[in-house]
Amino acid sequence: MSTQDVTAKQIALVKQFLLSLQDDICVALSDIDAVGTFTEDMWEREEGGGGRSRVMSNGRLIEQGGVNFSHVFGTQMPPSATAARPELAGRNFQAMGVSLVIHPHSPYIPTSHANVRFFIAEKEGEAPIWWFGGGFDLTPSYVFEEDARHWHQVAFDLCAPFGEQVYPKYKKWCDDYFYLKHRKETRGVGGLFFDDLNKWGFEQSFAFIQAVGKGYIDAYLPIMERRQHTEFTEKQRQFQLYRRGRYVEFNLVYDRGTLFGLQTGGRTESILMSMPPLARWEYNMTPEPGSQEAKLAGYLKAIDWLNLES
Repeated sequence: MSTQDVTAKQIALVKQFLLSLQDDICVALSDIDAVGTFTEDMWEREEGGGGRSRVMSNGRLIEQGGVNFSHVFGTQMPPSATAARPELAGRNFQAMGVSLVIHPHSPYIPTSHANVRFFIAEKEGEAPIWWFGGGFDLTPSYVFEEDARHWHQVAFDLCAPFGEQVYPKYKKWCDDYFYLKHRKETRGVGGLFFDDLNKWGFEQSFAFIQAVGKGYIDAYLPIMERRQHTEFTEKQRQFQLYRRGRYVEFNLVYDRGTLFGLQTGGRTESILMSMPPLARWEYNMTPEPGSQEAKLAGYLKAIDWLNLES
């Protein structure tokens, strides 16, 4: 953990960037959808802080998606934060971030998730403890290798200026984090995930989350454009809803962001906007051998997408 002091001006710059990022992502998604619009919901948190939630429902491409900004304050870090970091106990905190999840209509357009966030924990007479975190990941029902390669190429390219080990480290972290232990499968085809980032100092750490935040649109929009006109059957739609059930399982069983939000008394509607509007479960569902649905299982593991032999 870094003990470098962070000024009020620097905190304000992070907030300004996050609000602008939310605007930029909403504009980009609205433009490609061309029908749906984001409904804005401003909210305040009784314990301190608040947020700006934006949700689109029943668009042309986006069945439901949310792009949320929050900035909350508290006098005590929740158990989800202090369990692995006992030095945070007894500190005041503030947390801010942009978090988004997009659930498309088409089974051929993957669900996508991105998040960038900043925490600072303070205690009188002691140096502040701060860090950045975030990443993005892709969850297809039907995997197109060119889409997964593109997604990871964008991730690789944005990491490159920060060091050659950054992409492999945060790619592996993503594969390990978005893993459903009870299913023995990854949530999707991965991306980037990082937390506790402060070793580079404030300026470079902040620059990295800016690159990740901006990289999400570069990674996702070309996939939406490529798959938007692909026709699908009701059987494929039902398989998409079945796979969405896995997404729900991860977010409710393992996701630390969901737990942090609930434990800090965050706004439930905004925390759970990551849930899909429709999902289904089927007992012991076994895809037909050799089918498109059966092929998905072969991709739900850690894969070196940039060196994949087709």
